[in-house]
Amino acid sequence: MSQEDIMRRLELLRVDHRDLDSAIAALVEAGGSDQMQIARLKKRKLRLRDEIALLEDALVPDIIA
Repeated sequence: MSQEDIMRRLELLRVDHRDLDSAIAALVEAGGSDQMQIARLKKRKLRLRDEIALLEDALVPDIIA
């Protein structure tokens, strides 16, 4: 995967992460009656965060001290 592909993928993941954040906030604000749905969205948001971190690490070269 090229660096350009990684950057494009990162941007899409960040947008998805923000969208999930907004969806979770809206569900909680609306009374949050479906705790299972909120939990699933939070879990998905964490998976996205992990994938974002992996891709960001792939962009930074290892530096041998």
